[in-house]
Amino acid sequence: MAEDSCTSSCAKFFCDAMLGRLALWLRTMGFDVLYERDIDDKALINRAISEERIILTRDTALVKRRILRHRFFFVHNDLLDEQLREVLGRFKPCRERFFSRCLRCNLLLTGVAKESVAGRVPPYVLRTETHFSMCKGCGRIYWPGTHTANMKKKIEGLLHG
Repeated sequence: MAEDSCTSSCAKFFCDAMLGRLALWLRTMGFDVLYERDIDDKALINRAISEERIILTRDTALVKRRILRHRFFFVHNDLLDEQLREVLGRFKPCRERFFSRCLRCNLLLTGVAKESVAGRVPPYVLRTETHFSMCKGCGRIYWPGTHTANMKKKIEGLLHG
């Protein structure tokens, strides 16, 4: 999985400590992205290799390690939108996977009945929304509010702008 042979939306990533916001946005687009702020380089590398993940990094010392020769993508920019453009220029997301992962723990979301979230979401949301998803890992509830439309607009702008 060399930097120049990485492919498509089936790619799995591990963002280094410098790329936490990038990890969240890639999860929003349905990518399988691990992120641990306090993981040391050796543990990050071992885990990425054992789980067949591509390391997204801004750490020049990290990419000089021989073991990573074919398992990283170097992110050049420090601005989030430009980082997203860099990654999306190499790895195309699958639109059907947008909003399919928990932003907190990266697990796939499961659709749940509206009645099952009563008391766990604001009353207005319960009255006005019909589709809800939940993370079985952390229990976080998701619904397609106005923020979702704004995020989709931003993603489309990144993909086509």
